[in-house]
Amino acid sequence: MPALRDRWRDESVRSVWLRPSDWYHPAVDALAEALLTGGPAADGVPEVQAAALDLGHARGYDGVGIGETLDDLACLFRMLGATEPPLVVVRALCDGWADAQAGVATSGTALDPESGLPTRQYLGIRLAETYRDAALPTQRTRTAAGTGHHLVLVDVAAGDVDAFTRAARSAAVGAALTTTYGDGHPMATLGGGVFAVLARADEDAWRPLEELQREIARRCERLELRSATRQPVRVWIEPLPATHEQALRTLERAARP
Repeated sequence: MPALRDRWRDESVRSVWLRPSDWYHPAVDALAEALLTGGPAADGVPEVQAAALDLGHARGYDGVGIGETLDDLACLFRMLGATEPPLVVVRALCDGWADAQAGVATSGTALDPESGLPTRQYLGIRLAETYRDAALPTQRTRTAAGTGHHLVLVDVAAGDVDAFTRAARSAAVGAALTTTYGDGHPMATLGGGVFAVLARADEDAWRPLEELQREIARRCERLELRSATRQPVRVWIEPLPATHEQALRTLERAARP
């Protein structure tokens, strides 16, 4: 099974996957194993369809687009000698992806289990509130130059890491963000080792960035994660664009270049 998984990953990263560091999920192992043990008619085995459903859910939850998710599945079946994935497997994958997207849209406050931070969809909701408040007549003077906020973006990705190391790194960054910014600053994981904070634009904008870099470095050093963390950690300010839709595209570009 590891051999198939590795060939699948190499083919996907080479041809369709946007960010190598977020390709692996335990669901890929489950699907690869189900296909290998299911025999020639594996696509009709309930375990295969269940594994495809789980993988689709994982991809949807992580913010991977449906096109990239399907292309990745096609890479797996090419490694197995098939020209394309069977329809029943594609349908299961799509069902899982759609369920994850629907769950995120209705909950809005779903937490990432690795970092303990909300998801990108939650931050999108808070951005919508920020743009709405900036448009109120009582706020126009204070926000004449913009929304009064900016995004702080953090990128700790450093190549391919295993799932355990990625989880530990995400937990360290989540704790560092919470310690540095605390309550009143919406924050989220964007996926692939990228995180964001919606911060108030004030005169001390750069001081928290320096503190955040030090806090991430301290926590990663303590957990022996330095080799799995970008050196130095990239932290920068991204001004909010004119509209909420443009802000959402900014988050998407930051998460999956």
